[in-house]
Amino acid sequence: MNKPLYALTIEEAAAALKVSETTSLALTEACLTRIEALEPKINAFVTVLPELARAQAKASDERRTSGQTRGLLDGIPYNLKDVYATSDSPTSASSRILEGWIAPYDATVYSSLRNAGAVLLGKTNTDEFTMGASTETSYFGVTRNPWDTERVAGGSS
Repeated sequence: MNKPLYALTIEEAAAALKVSETTSLALTEACLTRIEALEPKINAFVTVLPELARAQAKASDERRTSGQTRGLLDGIPYNLKDVYATSDSPTSASSRILEGWIAPYDATVYSSLRNAGAVLLGKTNTDEFTMGASTETSYFGVTRNPWDTERVAGGSS
């Protein structure tokens, strides 16, 4: 691989996992390290979930070792917008009103990704209740453009 693990596309990461060129845990650690390095400048995350991500990555690696892979997304790290309910981590919709709320259920998208073996790194910042297009109304602050931190990232998360 000529790219850092955190920079691989889903297809590249899945191919590397398939031929044991890397592990889900290694991909996850690379992404968590990158988040830790950039998050203070970018503010892209409301919640980073290193313990959950590592547990999901280890479970994926165990499935892969035993030939029980769930498909293309098994072991692939991803981020989820903070408006999707998750029963194992807070969902705030980037609002002070819901800060710290844990849903009693999972959104279908999260349930589907978890069942596919994907690895949740964290919940991303968005405009409060997704009522905007730049994160400028997020209780948790503005997400900065990673190429020019004087600008907003644009988009809702």
